[in-house]
Amino acid sequence: MTSRERVLTAFSHKEPDMVPIDFGAMGSTGIMAVAFNELKKHLGVTDDVTRLCDWGQQLAEPPKWLLDMFEVDIIGLGRSIAPVDDPDAAAEYDAKWGGEWKPWTLPDGSECVCETSFNPESDGEGGWYRNHPDGRLWCVMPKGCLYFDAGPEGYHQLQDVESIEDLADWHPGKMTEESLAGTVEKAKWLHDNTDYAVMTGFGGSILESGQGLRGWGQFMMDMAGDRPLAEEIIGRLTEAHVHNAKVFMAALGDYIQVVQMGDDLGTQDGPQMSPQLYHDLIHPAHKAIYQAAKSAAPQVAIFLHSCGSIRSLIPDLIDEGVELLNPVQTAAADMDPKELNDEYGDKLTFWGGSDGQRANRDFRPRWRLCLQSGPQHPGRSTACKHHSHVRSRKVGAGVSVSAKLKLRRSNLTGRK
Repeated sequence: MTSRERVLTAFSHKEPDMVPIDFGAMGSTGIMAVAFNELKKHLGVTDDVTRLCDWGQQLAEPPKWLLDMFEVDIIGLGRSIAPVDDPDAAAEYDAKWGGEWKPWTLPDGSECVCETSFNPESDGEGGWYRNHPDGRLWCVMPKGCLYFDAGPEGYHQLQDVESIEDLADWHPGKMTEESLAGTVEKAKWLHDNTDYAVMTGFGGSILESGQGLRGWGQFMMDMAGDRPLAEEIIGRLTEAHVHNAKVFMAALGDYIQVVQMGDDLGTQDGPQMSPQLYHDLIHPAHKAIYQAAKSAAPQVAIFLHSCGSIRSLIPDLIDEGVELLNPVQTAAADMDPKELNDEYGDKLTFWGGSDGQRANRDFRPRWRLCLQSGPQHPGRSTACKHHSHVRSRKVGAGVSVSAKLKLRRSNLTGRK
């Protein structure tokens, strides 16, 4: 099987020849640049420049040699490094989508390159900050921190809204087919020139968007105590997301295999809200968005990234049309991988499962357990549960377990 065939077979809950592997197809399945430099040191790689593909999370883009070494099967549409070996094809890709880069020093003192548009300012104490174009403090990375976080001023676009009338003519933006022309060209190139499965991010968040617009605590209070206002904000978000999903998927659907939705619904101990409140307020919006995407491109799988303990929400997620669930945060409450697979593995493909929260331990046994947890329901893709920041030898060990176990599922689980 090619990588693309392998991934699609797993999605259909059939037995692929090997377990599919993801390493960096989206922002929560890759590796931080600091950890990647350590991994390269551990592997003896000296002729590669680390490319910072996400300055906020300080993530490294996986180069082609890494995809090959760990037998990765899926790539992200946003990548800037050519995922091909042919020098002419790689040169064409680099000329069109390679970007422009400059040197940058990571928090641990190791080196990488970042986009030339990334221009943070020193805080004078060993850290960095960025201002919003209107002058507000946007985000900070104090000395000793590994990534940028929101600034302390915490501005939210709708923070002063007290009633539906105050929303006035506020509406989220809408895509046009013309705005996607360059993205479509890139997706077609990757589809035609590689055998990888291709994922692209759409988003479509409701809870996170509401929290970003109103403030985390305020939007939670809106949902609990000012239902009409919360419903109006959710309704306007949903209208825009549904429109955008139709345009986005109609344009890209022939060239991608996975579309990534995202809405962090969980905490370490359970969902951010009661299952009933989720069902009443957020579930109808998610369902409208995901089904709009699916109706525009039925062949593309719906992937949801949602951190935390969300087991009690899974029936609603399935009803919405979610087919691939990530990150499967196994250290969170009630997220045991075997139990999840036994209960929902005939309807969902679980994407992730490695335990980054307890990475100070040897997580190879846990990774093995995740890979072996689904004999009744074939269909699993292996990835980090969230972008890896753990020590290099543990990253290498974990992904190597996956690579070594890329064998027939009968050998993996004991099925005959």
